[in-house]
Amino acid sequence: MRAARLISLVLLLQSRGSMTGPDLAGELEVSERTVARDVLALAEAGVPVYAERGRHGGYRLLGGYRTRLTGLHRGEAEALLLAAIPGPAAEMGLTGEVASARRKISAALAPGAQDAPERVSRRFHLDAPGWFRRCGTPPLLGELAEAVWQDRSVRAVYRRGDREVRRDVEPHGLVLKAGAWYVACRVGQRFLVYRADRFQHVELAGPFDRDESFDLPGFWQRRSEDFARSLLRDSVTVRLTPAGVRALPVHLDRFAAEHAEHGETDEQGLVTATLPVESLDVAYDQLLALGPEVEVLAPPELRGRMARAAARFAGLYAEAGELGQLSGSR
Repeated sequence: MRAARLISLVLLLQSRGSMTGPDLAGELEVSERTVARDVLALAEAGVPVYAERGRHGGYRLLGGYRTRLTGLHRGEAEALLLAAIPGPAAEMGLTGEVASARRKISAALAPGAQDAPERVSRRFHLDAPGWFRRCGTPPLLGELAEAVWQDRSVRAVYRRGDREVRRDVEPHGLVLKAGAWYVACRVGQRFLVYRADRFQHVELAGPFDRDESFDLPGFWQRRSEDFARSLLRDSVTVRLTPAGVRALPVHLDRFAAEHAEHGETDEQGLVTATLPVESLDVAYDQLLALGPEVEVLAPPELRGRMARAAARFAGLYAEAGELGQLSGSR
């Protein structure tokens, strides 16, 4: 345990140049006193680590020192290999780089972990598109990925509806969502999201100054929630059975199901809830799938539509029941 922590300490100093005792303690999840003891142990073992006092002080490695501790244990290697998922990497034109990285990881494996690449490939596979969807690779994804990697501006022609628009954008990141690629771009002072398959022409221009405070995962989560919220322009009030409550997340959009306002449960076990929906037409299709597990209370036009559908169902199955009775009486 301590040996692994000592290696981590050296690698942290090697990658960051200088770190304070509190910073190292936070990274290693130990006390500052433990950090001081570890630094002393490293120095006694011949690792040129030293402490600088003062306002800008901290622990450092002697200039130019590089550790040769390259042996990865099985868990570390499998985590790295899992990160290099071949499908998305190939779509971005990184097949060669991924293969080279896998070879280097294999060469750095500690004894007894040489089968890590095979273990990962046999146990994990990413199939990003949703069911019953076939998503092709956007034709200009390679160029967009190059712009992201190199912090290059792009002069683009983008399809918006039935027309094409020209945009100068600064691509900051790529997102793969349910088989579709999106590009997060800075346009002026704003960050916007574009679908990669709608780019009709891409011309790489000069470099731009990347916004180092840009947080791609956080930005994507906020935009996804804003987009889902913007679609939910209406609401309906329903009464649900326990089975209906359980089935709600299956038939409603995830965001809508999470933001449903559930009331109290009555003596029959039924729950009254207000559901955000995209439109009454969409709500009709979604709630119809719940069958008798839901009763629409409002608005009146949706309740009437559901009542008419229920009457049609009753008519269809009443005829089927009569036919069954007739065939059974022969």
